[in-house]
Amino acid sequence: MLIVKNLTAPYCRRPAGRRTPGWSLALIALAILAWPASVGAQSAVQSREYDQCIDLAMRQPETGFERAIAWRDLSGGVAARHCVAVALYGLGQFSEAALRLERLVQENADLGLQVSLLSQAGNAWLMAEEFGRAHAALSAGLDLAPDNLDLLIDRSLVYAAAENYWDTVDDLNRALDVDPNNADALLFRASAYRYLDSLELASDDVNRALSLKPDHVAAYLERGIIRRLSRDPDGAREDWLHAINLAPKSPAAEAARRNLERLDIKAE
Repeated sequence: MLIVKNLTAPYCRRPAGRRTPGWSLALIALAILAWPASVGAQSAVQSREYDQCIDLAMRQPETGFERAIAWRDLSGGVAARHCVAVALYGLGQFSEAALRLERLVQENADLGLQVSLLSQAGNAWLMAEEFGRAHAALSAGLDLAPDNLDLLIDRSLVYAAAENYWDTVDDLNRALDVDPNNADALLFRASAYRYLDSLELASDDVNRALSLKPDHVAAYLERGIIRRLSRDPDGAREDWLHAINLAPKSPAAEAARRNLERLDIKAE
């Protein structure tokens, strides 16, 4: 049973105090489905219509929603209804998007398609902060594809949002068994270890992530937090400044600035 606690966990949009996340739920993008040709009667025209609909749904979700509805009403079928769900996600209607994605799962027998849709539904429920439903969708996907890297990482985010950090680590361990060099999985596990007060393990993981991906902005933010907790304010400052220089307008850079301000206030 998934025990949901409060919303001060890593990956969350409302951090407080020490619990400053290295990333946020807003960074978890909906994995857009590459629609299999086996679904429905996919002509070249339908495929092009789907690509254009998805592109518009992502860039201008309100307009994309209207186009997707019109296409659906003209017998656009499953692809059109998926585009509607993507537009709803872009509009912030996460719960409704998740419900529609789950309906599409029930209507399709293609295993790969079901796994992709469950992954998307799980992310939508996570964005809606419906952690129990996110866990159920992602676990259903893992029942179909036990070694799916994306599903394992996504479910680890759900566990983390519910502050079930040991379960977070378990899923990330499985993900790293599948891909030992996945920098994001290492970063997420570093944050989970930090919340478990295992700073040495957290440091090892974030350093490995940076060795694999030296320009990983969120990893510099996370390592700065770990260094601050390890009583290395100079190292923390260096990492946060580096995060800001790498991507000044990113959410990670904004979080780094807030951490630097707190560090300066404490020093004064």
